[in-house]
Formats: sequence, C-alpha cells, structure tokens
Amino acid sequence: MPGGRLTHDERVRIAAGLTEGFGYAEIARDLGRPTSTVTREVARNGGARGYAADRAHRATARRAGRRPPTGPAGAGPADAEAREAFVEEFATMLTVAGIPRMVARVLSCLYTTDSGSLTARDLVERLRVSPASVSKAVGYLAGLDLLRRERAGRRERYVVDDDVWLRAWAGSARAHLAWAEAAERGVAVFGRDTPAGVRLAEMAGFFARLGDDMSGGPSDAAVADVLTVTAALVQVGAPVRAATLAAALGWAGGRVDAALHDAARRSDLTGPVSVRRGRGGAYAAIPELTEAQRAKLPQITRSS
Repeated sequence: MPGGRLTHDERVRIAAGLTEGFGYAEIARDLGRPTSTVTREVARNGGARGYAADRAHRATARRAGRRPPTGPAGAGPADAEAREAFVEEFATMLTVAGIPRMVARVLSCLYTTDSGSLTARDLVERLRVSPASVSKAVGYLAGLDLLRRERAGRRERYVVDDDVWLRAWAGSARAHLAWAEAAERGVAVFGRDTPAGVRLAEMAGFFARLGDDMSGGPSDAAVADVLTVTAALVQVGAPVRAATLAAALGWAGGRVDAALHDAARRSDLTGPVSVRRGRGGAYAAIPELTEAQRAKLPQITRSS
C-alpha cells in the first residue's frame, strides 16, 4: 500500500530501476508509491550509486527495532560534559560547512536532543544566549525548511524531523537546477562565443548535472527524448514551436515540452549543438561553432 512500509520485493525493484538508470519518479510510478518515498529510501541507504536492496531492508529493520537505552535516569556530570562538548563540536563542523555560527549551534542542540524539539526558553538556557539570537537562528532554519514550529500550549516548540537532511538535500538539488537555468539565460544574453558566455555555459552544465544527480538523474528514456528533439531541430534548421514538433514526431505535447525543456538546460546532453528557446516560444538548434569556423564553412560548400 502507498502508505505502508516498503517490502523487500519493492526494494529489489528500486535497486533494479537504479541500475537501469531510471529516475526516482519513474521508479515510484512503477511501484505505485509517492516519489518522496523512493527518494527518502535511496537517500537513507547509500544513495543512487550505493543502494543495495538487502542491505537497505536490514537497515530498516534495525531502525524499526531500536529501543531507548536502559540505565540511570539521569546522566552523570561526565556524561553531561561529553554531550555538551559534542554539541559544540557538531556546531563547529556545520560552521565550517558555511552555516552561520549561531544557526549551527541551535541546529546542533535540537538535533542531539532525544525528542528533537525544544522551546525558545530551552535553547536560551542551554546555549546561554539571548532570546533575540535564538529567534534569528530559528527564522534562518525555518527559511531553509530545516525545522518546523509546533504549538505546545502557550509556547512554541521548534522541531527537527528525522528526514531533515533529506529535505536539505532536495532543497539543494532544486537550487542547483535553478542556478543552471539562470546561467543558461545568461548565455543567451551574452552570447555563447563570448568569454562570459563560455563561463556561464560551463556553470550551467555543471549545476544541471549536479542537480540531476542529486534528484536521481534523468532516465535513459528522457535522455533519448532529448537527443530525438535535438536531431529534429537540426533537421528542420529553423525555429519550431513545441506543438508543431509534437505533431511531426507523433508525440504527446507534454512529452515534447519535457524533452525541449531538458535539452535547453542540459547542453552536456545535446553534444556540439545547443537548444535555445526564442522570445516567441519557438526552439532552435544552434551548432557550437566559433565565428571563424562559421565564416569558413561557406567556402567549403562552394569549393565542393
């Protein structure tokens, strides 16, 4: 069932889909599951390149069987000192990764509590900082979707869920794809033959590949569609609207729209040709040649 736990057979099918190069959404449709379920399953168990069905099934069983440790009700002074030291060590690690210091301390404090939730007063007392500092850090984390707020009577509690890093990963993937699309727009503005255009094209390709890798990557079928629409545009040799191309190829409009969108932002897939969308909505295939190369090609044609 869509809401139940994944079975071993489903995990085997996920592993097979990843091996075949299918994207998370495609695997999820095959299983009749939400895409988020497959994304979370793979991210928790080695990623797209390290996922193994048997190992993932055993790890899930271990997580489901965990019990709170039995022992003294309260931690001794040495335990308290060790825990406090680790909270600071973890916060330092996050700071080195680029997270502001106070934000890192708040996130570290929340993440290392048994409940994964604290009130503003709890954070002030534990971190020995002002309420204003906690408020700013909480606002920063909420903006990144790294915590959520819950009402507890008259107070507000701040909660970090078990999949907080998965949400951060998904957010990074979306940001990388947005950067890739912005860079491609810059290429169109400055021109692909200019130094700025070359740098922007390299940036677009890098972040498009990174974003796709983080989100599961395009399937083999999607890549094949990109190559087909690119070849069709080269064959036509003039700007073409998506609807016209769909009619010529005998494809559904949505399939052509998706392929053209991917082709326009993934120049690494289209080879020595870039696909660009004009202001009127028509798409064209542009050979990646320098001005000098373009100038010499007519001479070859006349001489032949």
